[in-house]
Amino acid sequence: MTKIALLGAAGQIGTPLSLLCKASDLFDEISLYDIVHAPGIATDLNHIDTRAKVSGHLAEDGGLQKALARADIVVVTAGIARKPGMTRDDNVAGFLDLFKTNASIIRDLFTEVAKTCPQAICCVVTNPVNSTVPVAAETLRQGGTYDPTRLFGVTTLDVVRASTFIAHALGGGADPKSFKVPVIGGHSGATILPLYSHAVPKLCIDSAKLAQVIHSELLLPIYFDLKLMTSSLYAGVQFGGDEIVESKKGAGSATTCMAYAGFRFIKALIQAKSGTPVVEEAYVYLPGIQDGKEIAARLGVDYFAVKVELGPNGATKVFDIGSLSDGEEKLLGVALKDLKANIQAGHAFMGL
Repeated sequence: MTKIALLGAAGQIGTPLSLLCKASDLFDEISLYDIVHAPGIATDLNHIDTRAKVSGHLAEDGGLQKALARADIVVVTAGIARKPGMTRDDNVAGFLDLFKTNASIIRDLFTEVAKTCPQAICCVVTNPVNSTVPVAAETLRQGGTYDPTRLFGVTTLDVVRASTFIAHALGGGADPKSFKVPVIGGHSGATILPLYSHAVPKLCIDSAKLAQVIHSELLLPIYFDLKLMTSSLYAGVQFGGDEIVESKKGAGSATTCMAYAGFRFIKALIQAKSGTPVVEEAYVYLPGIQDGKEIAARLGVDYFAVKVELGPNGATKVFDIGSLSDGEEKLLGVALKDLKANIQAGHAFMGL
């Protein structure tokens, strides 16, 4: 029996994610939790001809505890979305409210996770992931149940974008899934670092082709302010979310693509639980996972997105980032500076 609890299931990410989980036939039980609409969404999903029983829970009458009871996997998408002009980690108008609101939600939800399903594998989608994962970790720590191998910030969308955008740049009907591009760092703006130098298969294209514009001109001024590289492929992955926020004109952020990416990570966890190791990128607490202490010491940050080997009970080890190109080394310096500030924001929220 495998049960997944989706917290924030009535949101613009949670609803399509719940559909993907129900349609997959990977689960025996799916519990949905939100402050509104979750029971109705559950009724709707129960009309789909897959075996999972779906239940919906609201905040009243112990709904969160009921949703989390016996959960093997917990995925948190709850929170408010960004508005146009608001990044995931900059101190701009409105961001402080977004951060405080979402950090509070993460703290409250993980307080109950620690009590009700302390052995569950937990996935944080709620932005800003660079800060909310440290909040979740400290909440679990205070509850006496923190296990770094079971807590992940979901950065899979960055990996999906990296392979998608290189296929777009190459043209000719290239299959995005045929490219594997590691993405390290964090999950916002300049903290995201796609390693095109490590792409598989190796990218045999000249710099002019690599620098082709594959995204809207909206992103270019943001990126070129870094004055480090000219390839819009890096900008596309780093600031792809900004393009969606602007395109939706305040009606939401990256939702369907995030649900797709989140489900990909969930599928990897399920495959790993069956005994087949899987490697996916994720944002984790490096010192708490095998081979992570050395990486953390070298980079000067404890939380970082790297390739992670997943096993039946969560992360079994992490992989070193390897050698980078000169341009990627420069981008790594920018990423680490921003990431340290993001992590500190999460710690400060928890009084550390």
